[in-house]
Amino acid sequence: MNLLEARAVSKTFGTLTALSNADLLVKQGEFHGLIGPNGSGKSTLLKCIAGAEVPTQGTILLGGRDITAVTVPERARAGLSLKFQITAVLAQLSVYDNVLLALQAREPMPSLMLSRSRGALHERIMYLLSRFRLESRRDELAGVLSHGEQQWLEISMALAQQPKVLLLDEPTAGMSPHERRATGELLMPIKESCSLLIVEHDLDFIKDICDSLTVLDQGQVVESGPTAQVQNSKRVREAYLNHA
Repeated sequence: MNLLEARAVSKTFGTLTALSNADLLVKQGEFHGLIGPNGSGKSTLLKCIAGAEVPTQGTILLGGRDITAVTVPERARAGLSLKFQITAVLAQLSVYDNVLLALQAREPMPSLMLSRSRGALHERIMYLLSRFRLESRRDELAGVLSHGEQQWLEISMALAQQPKVLLLDEPTAGMSPHERRATGELLMPIKESCSLLIVEHDLDFIKDICDSLTVLDQGQVVESGPTAQVQNSKRVREAYLNHA
């Protein structure tokens, strides 16, 4: 089943064309990598899908529904969740409370004011923390976590609302080799319930976890398909060599 689609998406900023008729398809239960040289349009396409940018032309579909012009909160309710490259955890709150707030995002205000949901959400919070090796850090301030652990915390927060598709923008940036390996291991189990679209510069990392890849160069798709096929593409090698 086709879960997420970008059809002929273009985005211009004044005289600059960041994207030109870009197509992308993410299937249900698939990990899909979006790669390309610096300035190729990867982050722009991700932002158009997430709603942070509005395409100049083209269509974004989620589960067959046209979400091109809907708001970011509406996209979240439809099943889209995003983690940008820059970590946005609340450093002065505990690890536990960061996930609690993510889970409470759709709670009605009276429920929040009376703290009705905290106890009911405890099991879900601990489940998410355990999946990302953070259960022993639950009472610590998020600000004392390592960079990699903060990234894991934010991914767990992005998964709190059980999205259909998770969008990740360079989640391993700034991580140690050990943390990058661990991140791949921690992400794999979510495939059972959630598709993934990931922008990443670490090609070794992305080829190990992604079922398929889409490659952008100068705002255009140069190749898309199964990871092994794209890896061996002459057009892809040329795109990277031209920017070396």
